[in-house]
Amino acid sequence: MTSPTVKSQRIDEGIERGAPITRSDIWHDDGSVVLQVETTQFRVHWGVLRLHSSFFRQMQGLPQPSDQPMVDGCPVIELSDDLVDVQYLLKALYFPTFVAATALPLQAVGALIRLGRKYDFADLLNSAVGRLTFENPTTIEEVDALVALQSGGWYSPTRILGYPGVLFDMLTLARENNITSVLPCAYYRVLLQHTLMQILDGIPRGDGTTASLAAVDQRRCILSLDTIKKVRFDSGYSLGWLQKWDYGTGSDCASPKRCNQARSSQLHSYIGDLWIFRRNIHREQNLFCPACNRHANEATDIGRQKLWADLPQLLDLPPWSELKKNDL
Repeated sequence: MTSPTVKSQRIDEGIERGAPITRSDIWHDDGSVVLQVETTQFRVHWGVLRLHSSFFRQMQGLPQPSDQPMVDGCPVIELSDDLVDVQYLLKALYFPTFVAATALPLQAVGALIRLGRKYDFADLLNSAVGRLTFENPTTIEEVDALVALQSGGWYSPTRILGYPGVLFDMLTLARENNITSVLPCAYYRVLLQHTLMQILDGIPRGDGTTASLAAVDQRRCILSLDTIKKVRFDSGYSLGWLQKWDYGTGSDCASPKRCNQARSSQLHSYIGDLWIFRRNIHREQNLFCPACNRHANEATDIGRQKLWADLPQLLDLPPWSELKKNDL
């Protein structure tokens, strides 16, 4: 367990150096401990911290140094964490409706993951990881269910607030915090919904900042793109039946010429498309005779499952079984 940075200098020394201390909006007059991040202080309760964190339960019982900084009779503990992260953590602790909201800002989810793990706020950590894994499932059935919630057939998050570049930021958050079961779906979504130029140059979030992928993520996306596009058409994969058509010559085919023409048309339409896990358009349009349509649907479903099972390997990641072990 990582220890917070607890500094021994007195608070007034920081003021003398030109760094005035400010009180945050989270300041309880009956609080028993003051957390300080940079030059911002939060007066909170040992009881609340202890209730949710084994780290702070242990910390309160430790002997305090003789020169322990104090404010209004409360010990001051200086944390070396990001100020916004601490604000989100304390908001989650003191305002239960915040973490119960249908969708949270990704920055809040990240804060609860980072500080939840560091200080063992187990419930908050599990809740935040659950949002990230919900949006990036490990089964094709869950992927289908999420897409079905969207009006235009394109995925957008439902338990994390969406914005331009959110897929980049979710991928980065998962990789940096070793939530590895999220990675295959997160990489796939980036490849599916963003151009190569966006992958390289980033996406303006709309607030003056840019969502950018790290070099390691850019490299993985670029190297896996052609591999995934090509493997779809291999035997046994989602579109393999378009390459080798066995149904149009079968005795159950009602229109061999029409079905073979439809197959050829579908083959060319999917060559440049990465929509590899969606059920093909022939399901909604009567491109094939009923028998061939049934065969094509069955082959697609089997191939989608195989492609999903192999997706980590295609992305040069460990297999699903290993990825799922590393989330927490």
